[in-house]
Amino acid sequence: MQLAAVILAAGKGTRMKSATVKVLHRVCGLAMVEHVLAAVREAGVQKTVLVVGEQGDKVMELLGETVAYARQEQQLGTAHALLQARSLLDGFSGDVLVVCGDTPLLRPQTLADLCRQHRAEQNAATVLTAVLPDPAGYGRVVRDAGGMVRKIVEQKDAAAEELAVREVNTGVYCFRSAGLFEALDSLRSDNAQGEYYLTDVIGYYVDRHEPVGAVTLDNSEEITGVNDRCQLAAAEKALRRRVLERLMLSGVTVQDPDNTYIDATVEIGMDTVIYPFTIIEGKSKIGENCTIGPSSRLQDVDLGDRVTVMNSVVVGSTAADGCNIGPFAYIRPDCVLGREVKVGDFVELKKSCLGDGAKVPHLSYVGDADVGRTVNIGAGTITCNYDGEKKSVTRIGDGAFIGSNTNLVAPVQVGAGAVTGAGSTITRDVPPGALGVTRDKQKNIADWKNRKKPLATQDKTE
Repeated sequence: MQLAAVILAAGKGTRMKSATVKVLHRVCGLAMVEHVLAAVREAGVQKTVLVVGEQGDKVMELLGETVAYARQEQQLGTAHALLQARSLLDGFSGDVLVVCGDTPLLRPQTLADLCRQHRAEQNAATVLTAVLPDPAGYGRVVRDAGGMVRKIVEQKDAAAEELAVREVNTGVYCFRSAGLFEALDSLRSDNAQGEYYLTDVIGYYVDRHEPVGAVTLDNSEEITGVNDRCQLAAAEKALRRRVLERLMLSGVTVQDPDNTYIDATVEIGMDTVIYPFTIIEGKSKIGENCTIGPSSRLQDVDLGDRVTVMNSVVVGSTAADGCNIGPFAYIRPDCVLGREVKVGDFVELKKSCLGDGAKVPHLSYVGDADVGRTVNIGAGTITCNYDGEKKSVTRIGDGAFIGSNTNLVAPVQVGAGAVTGAGSTITRDVPPGALGVTRDKQKNIADWKNRKKPLATQDKTE
């Protein structure tokens, strides 16, 4: 049987105290709604409808054409939100899974189990529930003697005996599509909030003697919604723990999970070791037998096998097998490092390609450069790539040796096997195999020490 999903994501989330709509806040590298979307897809959904409202255009810009969209212009409750998907589900004859866009901890297996039991029991509706030690704020699930759901009562509308119930509604449902929108049409808003509750659909089915079942979660953490920044941090911590557990079970060593931060979108090969205080973000991919950290930040990187990154920042760049980066290196976007490249301490790279075996050991800036294989760049070297109006390229041929404290004023080319003398400012091309030097002759002034005016006798007002 076919399965569709409707994700309710129209609310602004005023308790977030943010100019950004709630479902776009990021958790472990993805917007909350992206986590929910991934969960429903992995649960086997063939068609997804996202109900948007506040900042709907931004949500649609993020997700693109991966889902269908319905708009809820007025916030009149969850049932009203689901009604907006009617035209997009016209003719659909399967089951409809309904989830909220602010529940990033939902697991795909939980949703799949809900739908499986819904079908096995041939229910009109099946509710995902949880038993909480403190159910305050949640709608209570009231069952009959046979264990079937009789009604769901929102806390503001509940009687004293209903408030004592600890089984709560999670806001996740599976409905039989046949008759669903007719049921929604019948609802009224005569409640404390003046809204159309999706929970009232349960009463509609019960009154007509249609079976309504429930699946109770083993781990109530999954249904934790995010309504403020405190809950956002809690969701981040829970998801981060899942990510690290997945990586460790796949063969990655994480020395200190409490102080390691890795996005859900990151891939890491086995036998790689992650040291503490390391952050790995975005669509990063790290190979096998790497050593990352401590105190490193990697964002949207692609690292080969046996790469070491120590106390460094690498953003939007790639490094092939055997590269050694850091400590205290900064590799900015669009850098490409070949095999066995060394980028040492206090080196900054920007939009540069370094060939196999190239070395920039320390204290250098290489920007907008094409560096050949086995090039050695001495300490204090700077590629002067910006003249105040435009950026220009420096090209260094295979096997060249750049002496310490060299300024390479782009556009300039140093040929294969060429050498630049330490302290030189190179403004013209250096031919292959040549030595480029721009230094005046050294001048020594005799008896300089005795000719200097002693500091103690100088006028202190100078």
